Amino acid sequence: MTSFEGFRCTDCGETVDDEAPTRCPDCGGTLDATYDYDAAELSRETLAGRTGAWAARELFPVVPDGMGEGATPLVEAPRLAEELGVDSVYIKNEAHNPTGTVTDRGLAVVAEAANRADADTLALPTTGNGGQSAAAYAARAGLLSRVFVPSRANFINKAMINVHGGDMRVVEGRFDDARETYEREREELPAADEEEWFPAAAFDSPFRHEGLKSVYHELAESLDWTAPDAVVVPVGHGATVSGLWKGAREFDELDLVDGTPRLYAAQPDGCAPIVEAAENGDDPEPWEYPDTVVGSLEVPDPAGGLPAVEAVRASGGSGVAVDDEDLLDSAATVAQHEGLEVSVACGAAAAGAWDLADTGAFDSDDTVVLLNTGTGNKDADIVRSRLMGRGM
Repeated sequence: MTSFEGFRCTDCGETVDDEAPTRCPDCGGTLDATYDYDAAELSRETLAGRTGAWAARELFPVVPDGMGEGATPLVEAPRLAEELGVDSVYIKNEAHNPTGTVTDRGLAVVAEAANRADADTLALPTTGNGGQSAAAYAARAGLLSRVFVPSRANFINKAMINVHGGDMRVVEGRFDDARETYEREREELPAADEEEWFPAAAFDSPFRHEGLKSVYHELAESLDWTAPDAVVVPVGHGATVSGLWKGAREFDELDLVDGTPRLYAAQPDGCAPIVEAAENGDDPEPWEYPDTVVGSLEVPDPAGGLPAVEAVRASGGSGVAVDDEDLLDSAATVAQHEGLEVSVACGAAAAGAWDLADTGAFDSDDTVVLLNTGTGNKDADIVRSRLMGRGM
């Protein structure tokens, strides 16, 4: 039995009963799924007999058939634990998803919602990974996809958008340029146009960030139903850290796990609006001059900036900003010390964990989880260039 009740606007509080809404019809605000947790009837025993991202299917507004997303490994990293001075470190390796990133969890739910809304096209601006994922899940669902990417997006993302049959617009510049082009073209769609776009960007509907809470559902079960002490999360749009926090609160509410972890948002110091807001106690402000080699995290005005900051604060965690050289070195260190090929976004999480350890954020008996949001081969050339520049 599902415990899903409906959608509530996080801005005006209005409730929405549509099966597949996008934004609040009254104020245009962000919608969030609500649940009757007393009706969930979930237990550890029930979940132990299920696998995949949607094992806790009672806690999703729609449940996609998907194509094998989730069930990603939680890999122990003993050398990193020793270097950080904590009891244990684990890496939740989202590279094992179908298109190689955590984004697949959210886009699987979005594609299912789009089908229910009788839309025929997934459309979004993206730094890259979301576009590849949207194109793949649109193809799976028999939908079209229209993807707007900045010219800085990596080659693999752009190539695979085309391979999956996506219609790709490469926009000169950065993510905000791609977003402006997307918004302009969406507004200019003829009223009689037969093509119905369903927005697939983070927080453009209540589905993408909802799908990402499945990361925590799996994480808690893998740790024998205990909450880790800390999770360090690479943050761009803000959807992943927001989803993790909601998943943690759900499992605590349902008495499946006792307590919740501290969440730490890691960003490059060349584009760190969420970290800055978390540190200053303010709402996020757009980053005026974004500049980082981590294209997936170069989001100067994140749609989920406020929910991300609220999640970090409520969890008892904080933000941490690291420079590009440190995060590239950290991605290489994880590969060399633990054998895992991680994304440069995970390099930000690893570098952030070292900085947090140096400032005393962790205790010696802590269990720390680093989230690897994507496969390392999408940006391996950047890490290798860094190593070559150091004479290695």
